[in-house]
Amino acid sequence: MSLSPTQCQQARLAKDPRYDGLFFTAVKTTGIYCRSVCPAPAPKEVNVEYFRTAIEAAQAGYRPCLRCRPDSAPGSPAWLGTGATVQRALSLLDEGALMSQSTEHLAARLGVTDRYLRQLVTQATGLSPKAYSLYQQCLMAKKLLHETRLPVTEVAFASGFHSVRRFNDCFQNQFSLSPSQLRKQGKADQGVGQGIRLQLAYRPPYDWRQVQGFYAARLIPGLEWQTENSYGRTFYSRTGDAAAHYQGHFTATHRPDKCCFDVNIRIDNLSGLIPVIRNIRRCLDLDADSERIATAICQATASVTASEPDAGIRLPGIWSPFEAGMRAVLGQQVSVKAARNLVEKLVTLNPDSAEDLKYFPTPAQVLEMDLQQLGMPQKRRETLKNLAGFAQTHPLGMDAPEKELLALPGIGPWTVHYMRMRGHSDPDIFLSGDLGVKKALATLEKPVHETAAAPWRSYLTLYLWSLL
Repeated sequence: MSLSPTQCQQARLAKDPRYDGLFFTAVKTTGIYCRSVCPAPAPKEVNVEYFRTAIEAAQAGYRPCLRCRPDSAPGSPAWLGTGATVQRALSLLDEGALMSQSTEHLAARLGVTDRYLRQLVTQATGLSPKAYSLYQQCLMAKKLLHETRLPVTEVAFASGFHSVRRFNDCFQNQFSLSPSQLRKQGKADQGVGQGIRLQLAYRPPYDWRQVQGFYAARLIPGLEWQTENSYGRTFYSRTGDAAAHYQGHFTATHRPDKCCFDVNIRIDNLSGLIPVIRNIRRCLDLDADSERIATAICQATASVTASEPDAGIRLPGIWSPFEAGMRAVLGQQVSVKAARNLVEKLVTLNPDSAEDLKYFPTPAQVLEMDLQQLGMPQKRRETLKNLAGFAQTHPLGMDAPEKELLALPGIGPWTVHYMRMRGHSDPDIFLSGDLGVKKALATLEKPVHETAAAPWRSYLTLYLWSLL
């Protein structure tokens, strides 16, 4: 484990939110495991043991605390560094990949054998891929039971279970409580028609002003909205089986006093709830390790302190890789303001957009559009069509073939890297060819050693942009 027992002891006694989700404390006398910020009286050190993840604590026979609710902790990066394949596998499992496909299909998607995938996930988590996925589904169900008034049946389906009986059995096995028993202990007070309201925690510090300002400069009215303390947008998915299609919108309100965002989600198909929640966490970058990122940026810039990363710099994401790629093409060789105007025109061309709520077009819709209304060179319009055609037949996941993307006319390294940085929230992209980055580098007295910022070079890119 990356933290020593002494560090864990100090963090739990101080109830330090900076360590929330980085480890879990299990109490031998009660059989319960907790977050570092649990409000319950701190047990004696002789009665506790520490685990990297909630799953490890559960595997050791401990149940999650009903007061601090480990299901609400920020995501733990403890398994990072175990290899790109297992990182990608766990990310896909967290997003619910096995809710709709087999382990064999997931292995093929990752380019490994089924046996090797099982070996990697078991080594990283102590569980098989399916068992890991089921535990994550149960944690999501537990969160929904605590924080919403969704009927138990809807909670089951929203968490990826296809049978209420299967859900009840799995939940009982994991937590020694039935879903109905847990619901009776909850305090959810949401009324009908208020949407699904959840709290999504982060590990402080969190520079909300930086995130707010970044989104504000690129905000598309109707597609997105913002206040001093909130950000929201529309979303929809038209991939896969029609029964899995969904659309809706969310608003996330910053609560610095609680180190979380209050999120209100309206969605027309609960089967899409888990990927939507995961995507909100990604776009708001709620699981970043700010202290490590700040240290890496300081090393790269040869400075003792760097005010922006120390304040909790985050990487604001774009909802999908396709949208990020389209925005990147529209932003080629123009200002941020001009790019925003072009994106707004493209969104307005979407036939699904209305006056109050607008949606970013799908690849199929872009292919059918007349893009002559966009004030840009014809070759760039053709690039938009080329990218849409590619996305129509090639999923733009993290494993999208970069060589094939670069082979598309008008798509260069900057466009592909921007798409990865904001559409996938890849933390290690340095846009060395970006004009803004070049201007920022020219203002610094000391040279920047970007390799020293690895694996957080995307944050170095943001930091340099912030200097302009």
